[in-house]
Amino acid sequence: MIQQSLREKHTEMIKTEAQRLGFLSCGVSKADFLEEEAPRLEQWLKQGMHGQMHYMENHFDKRLDPRLLVPGAQSVISLLLNYYPDEQQNEESYKISKYAYGEDYHFVIRDKLKELLAFIRDHIGEVDGRGFVDSAPVLDKAWAAKSGLGWIGKHSNLLSQKVGSFYFIAELIVDLPLVYDTPVTDHCGSCTACIDACPTQAIIAPYQVDGSKCISYFTIELKDELPSAMSGQFDDWMFGCDVCQDVCPWNRFSSPHAEPRFNPHPELLSMTKRDWEEITEEVFRKVFKKSAVKRTKFSGLNRNITFLE
Repeated sequence: MIQQSLREKHTEMIKTEAQRLGFLSCGVSKADFLEEEAPRLEQWLKQGMHGQMHYMENHFDKRLDPRLLVPGAQSVISLLLNYYPDEQQNEESYKISKYAYGEDYHFVIRDKLKELLAFIRDHIGEVDGRGFVDSAPVLDKAWAAKSGLGWIGKHSNLLSQKVGSFYFIAELIVDLPLVYDTPVTDHCGSCTACIDACPTQAIIAPYQVDGSKCISYFTIELKDELPSAMSGQFDDWMFGCDVCQDVCPWNRFSSPHAEPRFNPHPELLSMTKRDWEEITEEVFRKVFKKSAVKRTKFSGLNRNITFLE
């Protein structure tokens, strides 16, 4: 009984601190093998739906078992951080995904995860753990769903009835026993808005996305020339794509984030198609100083813009 009350106390402390740090929500699940996800991931890879994202083939076991990432792991703490912007790009513009408007989320979230882990160690004791932000072999959406933060929608993104899907997912995997949350039910119903709206038909069936057909894949992950067969299908997206999220009815509940580091460079929102077509490397560096867009480099963004012209 004492052990259980201690778990409850620690769990409540962690969730309260996560909220103070600005996270939308925090859920906890038992660090265990992801049995349901294993065959799905294997099949997805076998069918080549990861395209040239060869890193998805690496560390298969680690993706499915957090105890291989943090020895002795007992809990996966999943966290959501809102990035929905207050203002959006000029309508007469080539588009970038809203998650990339401001500072690269990896830096912002890592700082918050370090603070949360430091808090746990200061207030609970010697806890071994690691923070993860989408750059390690962790199935973020699966853990967030197990932790009750939402359900996986037909577009394969995590969805919540309260806040939709415009948020980042991160984890702290720790060797601390906590109180575990339970998954929520699926509320997609008979809706097929995301499937119908996808410009490249990348959502090949409900809950199944062919990553190698996604605009985000083409504009960010693919390093080769863009395939001519895709010409005219990108709907003016030059970095990433938000179509499946923009049309989702649950995103009518999205509200603007409160993270100053996610605010865009003022020039970004006002730039027109002509501005983008004439962009110099100097302007690129200024507008995307600490942005995730730097991942595609000036040459990559230019390639994408030229493809859209």
